[in-house]
Amino acid sequence: MLESVKKPSDIRHLDIRQLNALAQEIRDVIVERVSLNGGHLASNLGVIELTIALHYAFESPMDRIIWDVGHQSYAHKLLTGRYGEFYTLRKYGGISGFPRMNESEHDAFGTGHSSTSISASLGILAALRHKEKGHKVVAVIGDGAMTAGLAFEGLNHAGHLKKDLIVVLNDNDMSISSNVGALSAYLNKMMTGDLYTRFRKETKSILGGIPKFGESMVKMAKKAEGSIKGFLTPGALFEELGFKYIGPIDGHRIDFLIDVFRRMKAYDRPVLIHVVTKKGKGYSPAEKNPCLFHGIGPFDIETGIPKGISNVPTFSEVFGKTLTGLAMEDKRIIAITAAMTDGTGLETFARTFPDRFYDVGIAEQHAVTFAAGLASHGMRPVVAIYSTFLQRAYDELIHDVCLQNLSVVFAIDRAGIVGDDGPTHNGTFDLSYLRHIPNMVVMSPKDENELRHMLRTAIEHNGPSAIRYPRGRVLGITMDEEIKTIPIGLSEVMEEGDDLLIVAIGNMLYPALKASEILKSNGISATVLNARFVKPIDKELIGSLAKKIRLIITVEENSLQGGFGSAIIEYLSELDIDGLRIKRIGLPDSFIEQGPQSILRKRYGLDPDGIVSAALSLLRLKGIPR
Repeated sequence: MLESVKKPSDIRHLDIRQLNALAQEIRDVIVERVSLNGGHLASNLGVIELTIALHYAFESPMDRIIWDVGHQSYAHKLLTGRYGEFYTLRKYGGISGFPRMNESEHDAFGTGHSSTSISASLGILAALRHKEKGHKVVAVIGDGAMTAGLAFEGLNHAGHLKKDLIVVLNDNDMSISSNVGALSAYLNKMMTGDLYTRFRKETKSILGGIPKFGESMVKMAKKAEGSIKGFLTPGALFEELGFKYIGPIDGHRIDFLIDVFRRMKAYDRPVLIHVVTKKGKGYSPAEKNPCLFHGIGPFDIETGIPKGISNVPTFSEVFGKTLTGLAMEDKRIIAITAAMTDGTGLETFARTFPDRFYDVGIAEQHAVTFAAGLASHGMRPVVAIYSTFLQRAYDELIHDVCLQNLSVVFAIDRAGIVGDDGPTHNGTFDLSYLRHIPNMVVMSPKDENELRHMLRTAIEHNGPSAIRYPRGRVLGITMDEEIKTIPIGLSEVMEEGDDLLIVAIGNMLYPALKASEILKSNGISATVLNARFVKPIDKELIGSLAKKIRLIITVEENSLQGGFGSAIIEYLSELDIDGLRIKRIGLPDSFIEQGPQSILRKRYGLDPDGIVSAALSLLRLKGIPR
């Protein structure tokens, strides 16, 4: 049936039997495609029936459907005319794994980070009402995303405005890892005692009046009492915020969902519809291990076993193992993550030191200020966080950590080009947004061995510090037996030459060394400097080298605007060196699209050939024919 679905209205002539068959077809297509391309599987399998019901009851693109995070939008893409392009999902030049406004008129708002849907939807609804248009706006938010303060800020404002916003709470008890926090435990507690009797009566009064499905929904509500699906307390919470609460509803019963959505379209005040789904629904390996199949590379459909498994550890794993070892020596070390225990390599630390590990849920702002509080009283918190997600806590980073010069360590994972998840997940701005903050030390290791030394350096440093490292497998170099501290701001000469100075930071050091080999074979000798520190830079050594070698290339996997190369130019401009020429290699003033890291690095000159080309260009500018 999917071949004939060019727009959502094409499914509205189907009966329930056909809609269920369509759901199975969508499930098969998603499993097949993700098994080849990789992607977010479990979250997408859990919302297929919900997506069909939304597009059946509402009239996209006139009615707007906003997907929180967006990692559950594959069925939405298939129902909105992108079946023919679905084989390009997450590929270079293909369709995104997230909603993109420039990709389809049915993608009403671009997403990729958590907890934005309610605020964005309320803004869209307000705009429509200012234009005197009566279309509906639906925010679909997962229960994990409700841990972020932004979601509650949106709920609070929506309840105050009393506009007819529809919020669908997709409750599968999962974000990426299992949900954490007091809310779920509190809801369980509140389901006991005297409130329970009242709950039974309110359940029947709210759901029992819906023809055909009311009685079944009452039974569903009773089954859901023991978790975040608990009925009375969530209802009371959202009602107090100004929302009409409906649910919980079986999120895999298309007939139930369509009936409720149609009824709520006519409602003239904010409404929250609570649906219960199963992450990984319909594919056994994903149901059994939704964390693994949340975001997964290519895998074998029959077994669910990932393909191309490597024994080479990732930078995340080296970080986690090193931090665990250091924590055995230093009882001040505390590890903090924001719903990314596995992704940041902290699972071993969490098992080894459960009382010194905190997963705060999707709450990056809280994670940073929580760390500041720990540091203010003598602990050494290490906040392990993806570069793109640290952006969400920028004010806390400046005001609560750096202004007070507190010893918080930021272990910034997935820095630079991340790959197939595209611009919402690339970590291309951290050097720029960190280096200008007073008191902050910023460093980036050339390899996994240097990462270990930098981690000890950061923990022993009195003041805030950040270590940024890339996504992917390590280089496999020999590890030093002893983990030592590096003097703050000290760089390292890797190769010596007279014609050119190449100053590289982080994972760009080895491409720079390879480029120097190629240049040497062409009679050009280059000094290659491993900068190690973005702030403070090694002014003494860089200044002395610049006075001798007046052709300089800087290389960084970060935005050129305000990045590492900018720091070098700012310093050298103070020295007033005659004949100095500098060329910066980095990422342009644009958002980097999805694609394999190797292809994107080559495109932007962040490989040996790109560095060689820049060197030859600089030499020609200087009047040296090459």
